[in-house]
Amino acid sequence: MIEFIKNEYKKRSLQWTISLSFTTIAIISIAIMTIAFYTHSINTIRTNTIKENEQIVDQLSWNLHSYIRNMMSISDTMCYSVIKNKDLTYDNFVKEMNLLYEANKDNLTSIVCATGDGAVVAASPVSARKPGVNLKNQEWFVNAYDEIENIHFSTPHVQNIFDNSSYRYFWVVSLSRCVELTYMGNVRNGVLLVDMNYSGIEQMFEKVNDGGVGFVYLCDGDGNIIYHPMQKAIYSGLVRENNREHAGHDDGSFSETFDGQDRDVVVRTVGYTGWKIISVTPSSELALDKGQMRNYLFMVVIIILILIGLGNYIISYVVTDPLRKLEDSIAYLEEGVINQDEMNEEDIFIGGSHEIRHLGRTIKSMIRQMKKLTDDMVREQKAKRKSELDALQSQINPHFLYNTLDSVVWMIEGERYKDAISMVTALAQLFRISLSKGNNIITIHDEIVHAKNYLNIQKVRFKNKFTATIDVDPAIENCATVKLIVQPLLENAIYYGVEHMDGEGEITLRGYEKDGDIYISVTDNGMGIPEETLATLLTDKARSRGKGSGIGLWNVNQRIQIYFSGDYGLIIESELDEGTTVTIHLPKVPIEEYRKEDAGK
Repeated sequence: MIEFIKNEYKKRSLQWTISLSFTTIAIISIAIMTIAFYTHSINTIRTNTIKENEQIVDQLSWNLHSYIRNMMSISDTMCYSVIKNKDLTYDNFVKEMNLLYEANKDNLTSIVCATGDGAVVAASPVSARKPGVNLKNQEWFVNAYDEIENIHFSTPHVQNIFDNSSYRYFWVVSLSRCVELTYMGNVRNGVLLVDMNYSGIEQMFEKVNDGGVGFVYLCDGDGNIIYHPMQKAIYSGLVRENNREHAGHDDGSFSETFDGQDRDVVVRTVGYTGWKIISVTPSSELALDKGQMRNYLFMVVIIILILIGLGNYIISYVVTDPLRKLEDSIAYLEEGVINQDEMNEEDIFIGGSHEIRHLGRTIKSMIRQMKKLTDDMVREQKAKRKSELDALQSQINPHFLYNTLDSVVWMIEGERYKDAISMVTALAQLFRISLSKGNNIITIHDEIVHAKNYLNIQKVRFKNKFTATIDVDPAIENCATVKLIVQPLLENAIYYGVEHMDGEGEITLRGYEKDGDIYISVTDNGMGIPEETLATLLTDKARSRGKGSGIGLWNVNQRIQIYFSGDYGLIIESELDEGTTVTIHLPKVPIEEYRKEDAGK
């Protein structure tokens, strides 16, 4: 992906690059500012919503506290003004109890006095008791006797002590406490029960939840739900609430994730009861139309980007137009036309800002010098190339000449005059082809003739030491090759292959075409070449060796690559005690075509 971007960047104009760069910077800057503004707005609204919810919860806590305090006042009045120090046989006992109930009946369901045995001794309003109800098993009764010093509040439950024709199921919250009852002068413990109408608490919370953000619910200190707007769904298992976790939190606000939903929670504890008022605000229900805000910001950003894009285009055009004209005026450089004689003052555009005018003048001066430098460089490269080739060939010719003349001397000393004459004749033919009128490129036919003469010389020297087979496809004989590249391979096969063999050696010279290229191979059945030596034959380390493989192979490979590029050269394959094959890889180029191309260069 990065490479693709780089390639596309290189193809684009400067105007396009400037416009894209400034537009990209603008987009990134606007995106950062938009995101920051959007995030800040959301956080601000969220903070304000939490503060509003805290105020609502505080007000609700105060109202509920007042409501409960009123119920406690009723219980205190009943305890200290009606029950305490008065005998149940007192004529006005029930009357005072009824008056207290009537004064607060909007918030009360009933007031009950019961003995420790669970017997109801007084109640208001008076109703028939439900059969089979044992007060001693009621939670409010048990709690009152377990902790006689405290007032106890129950969770909502159905009032199940009295029958009433106007209702069958009446939800209440029970306030109970242990009291001392006096009956005919005898004092014993009993329980005072004040059943608060649950609808009072329910209405208080419904007003808060009506149309607000999120919801508010009520639970006791253990997390048992007293009121919840989705109470029925929670009891039926359709909805879950984190009420146990909420009940364990101290007063304050915090954030949570529950059932995959982010929520802000406010907790307040109601005095006397230990109840918890919980405000829950899901993030998705914030008092903000996020979609509308996003759409508004999107439209504003689009308009700003359009204006920035137009501005960038105009500015980049004004800046790059002189550069474009300068580019047009030197476009001929891409076609390789550098001719100082054809240049006029008007050829190179000089205009625009100071930097562009200076660039135009510099380019004009550069073009004047470019042709001179190019000509000098061409001459230097030609001279360098010729000197390298001459040096390489000079390493081959003296080496071979020394070996051959040494053999001639040896044969003359041994009175083998005919062999010496044949060797000198073959040597003369060798040097005729070696000279080749100064041409370093000859036909494969001449190169094979040169190789045959070399083999004839070596056969005289190594009589009966090896046999040679030559198989060259006539179709390739008119193709071009670097001269004197087969002879070093034959020399390597003789000196390193068959010279030290006990039996007769075999050398095969083949020339053929394969996949559009030419291959000339020399194979021997000699001792082979060790791997460590094979790995260095074509490296600079081979130059220090004194025989065929040391100098010849490296030189041959270098000369082929100088003339035909690094795609061609030598391929060496060898196995110990099996033999060696050295293959020359050449391009298939007819000699006439090569000479024509070389003349054009």
